[in-house]
Amino acid sequence: MSVDLKEIDVHPIAEMFRLLGDPTRLRILLACLDEPRSVGEIAAHAGASQSLASHHLRLLRGAWLVKGTRDARQVFYQAADQHVRHMLANVIAHSVEEVHDP
Repeated sequence: MSVDLKEIDVHPIAEMFRLLGDPTRLRILLACLDEPRSVGEIAAHAGASQSLASHHLRLLRGAWLVKGTRDARQVFYQAADQHVRHMLANVIAHSVEEVHDP
């Protein structure tokens, strides 16, 4: 890694991982990875109510993990950028590896 680790503020990083530690929030973020989706679609995918999905989306927006785009009266959410997509793809790939060293 070319970043000076002594210069990194780990608090925002820890907060991001804390947010992703909630299974519902993680399912919500996964629902938004490939294409913009409405709150109703996200809620259905995550198995949550629309009000709960909206609450979690607000938190994920605050952490810059998702972004919303308004179309008339509806907001469509998607992953904020490729960094979020790559981070989750790497975590998923790591979690499903067949061989884990002790």
